[in-house]
Amino acid sequence: MNVSLEVLINAAKAGKLISFPTDTVPALASIPKQAELIYAAKQRSLDKPLILMAAKAEDLWDYVQGSEIEYQIWQKVVNQYWPGALTLVLPASDKIPTVMNPTNPTTIGIRVPNHQIAQTILAQTGPMATTSVNLSGQPALENRIEIEVNFPEVLTLESTEYKGLGIPSTVVKWTGNNWQILRQGNIKLN
Repeated sequence: MNVSLEVLINAAKAGKLISFPTDTVPALASIPKQAELIYAAKQRSLDKPLILMAAKAEDLWDYVQGSEIEYQIWQKVVNQYWPGALTLVLPASDKIPTVMNPTNPTTIGIRVPNHQIAQTILAQTGPMATTSVNLSGQPALENRIEIEVNFPEVLTLESTEYKGLGIPSTVVKWTGNNWQILRQGNIKLN
């Protein structure tokens, strides 16, 4: 169902599933404590974690934990690549609901998309549990019509172009002293 920006934001805050465009592929999103709705809608296995997406890095730091030196390293990467198509998998703080990463709740992927509409929504909802809009194992849906047909219960934005790059974000995991590439996207870490 496609709705106005205000209706979409209010529905998201109320715990409903929403979709919005990003710089990569459209996001399927819910408030973190309602993340099980994403798993159900996508028929997604619980061993596939979700990403916590926010409008700016400062909104995400409470959800991760590390040493002072690690925060400096992470901030340096964030300053270089965010907003953008880079997801950092970092040690999770106890603020992350287990349902976002049921099989390994000690880590969480975080990202700030380089997309004005996504940032506008996230600035008002706060960090959201996100993933691509598709049935698990299928290609990501890339436009509002496909999303509405396949996920009629998900709220989409009226008259908005949903197409991003079509390439999912690069995902890198902090190993305690370095980055491990879990999925290579457009961004290559130096």
